[in-house]
Amino acid sequence: MAFNDRDTLYASTPFEGPEKLLEVWFAPSAASLHHAHPSKDGRVGLRKIPRHVWEDMLDIVKCKVLSVVEGDQTDAYLLSESSLFVFAHRIILKTCGTTLNLLGLPRILEIARDHASLPSVYQCFYSRKSFMFPERQLDPHREWKDEVAFLDAIFPNGAAYTVGKVNGDHWLLYITTPTAIKGTTPDSSEALPLTHVEASADIQPLAASDDSETSLPDYTIEILMSGLSREAREPFFFSEPPSPVDGESSISLPSITGQTLSAALGITDIFPSHLTTLDAYAFSPCGYSSNALLKWGDSVPEADGGEGYYTIHVTPEEGWSYASFECNVPLSASSVSSAKDIPDLRTLIRRVVDIFQPAKLSLTLFISKQMNTDSEEDEAENLIEAAQRDFKCALSDIRPLSSLSNGSDESSEDGYTGSYRRTDKINYEFGGYNLAFASFELR
Repeated sequence: MAFNDRDTLYASTPFEGPEKLLEVWFAPSAASLHHAHPSKDGRVGLRKIPRHVWEDMLDIVKCKVLSVVEGDQTDAYLLSESSLFVFAHRIILKTCGTTLNLLGLPRILEIARDHASLPSVYQCFYSRKSFMFPERQLDPHREWKDEVAFLDAIFPNGAAYTVGKVNGDHWLLYITTPTAIKGTTPDSSEALPLTHVEASADIQPLAASDDSETSLPDYTIEILMSGLSREAREPFFFSEPPSPVDGESSISLPSITGQTLSAALGITDIFPSHLTTLDAYAFSPCGYSSNALLKWGDSVPEADGGEGYYTIHVTPEEGWSYASFECNVPLSASSVSSAKDIPDLRTLIRRVVDIFQPAKLSLTLFISKQMNTDSEEDEAENLIEAAQRDFKCALSDIRPLSSLSNGSDESSEDGYTGSYRRTDKINYEFGGYNLAFASFELR
């Protein structure tokens, strides 16, 4: 089947690639759960909750677990619609399509209270890119105001923001103020109502610096790409499902195909392979998802190290092609020369964008303020402005790897040159966090 015929075949039902991203913190850090009783295998907090309990919650959201990788600090669940990451003190639920992400929140609060003795929410984040097909979403996800109303009914201390052009690509964020609830510990029997975190004298704002000695920096980079080139989209179509070979089951084939594709496209080279545990899945007839757990620390200044993640999701159909990359490993602003090291921010952006060759992309970098080393007044010119410079430098003059590898200076078959112009640049300062947002279009 010709590639254009595949696009026609799969063009009957649009799929919403841009994800809804919910992140709920039940404590400032895993270290702050030192009073919690561990399970028999030494797990504490949310990580001692069995898989089937999370699967019950995901039934509400309308997605399924495909596989899971258990790390030292994180459990990474690959889902039928994106990803779930479970840490001792927080949970990240990222879902695409018409999933009901926010409807899982009340159940998450129940699970944390009943199964992990975590009755209070420290902080909550919810974000997403503007939808391609908002009319296909189900309540409460049809409109941003409805999502905000849903969250406001649960949290008394939330604020909603629109970042970027309302009539173009933009990014939506809901964030609550960090809170400390007096008289509760991870072992307390006191519970919060299931559908509302009550505002009372017991709930107090918590300064961003509290518990900083035991908190690793919070750093999240997202690269949200649309209008992928034909060359980039083609590998994610599978006209004929592969047949199992000796010793392989048909159930494992999507994972095997996903791993093979990851290596062929250079996804396995985004980060050093010796630091990475990759879980990948190739969907039939098209599509791709992967989670990876990463060891980091030695190459990151002023960081003690730990275990991070990245996740990639691809919708390759023409007309609504989309790919997302998200990572929480703090990246250096200085150039990294060795392939054995964690890449710097500029190199990471080049590697990711060259794989997917989008016509448009948005980047967001969300950084907790302890990542900045200078005074409060100098923060904007610190990591955030440095990130904005890296965004522009990485995208203004890159070349596709396919051209570099054959020594050609020509653009790819469908006009991908690898050079972008910036269409939006916005910096935000929130309580305890700084945000860099930028949008780019292919020249």
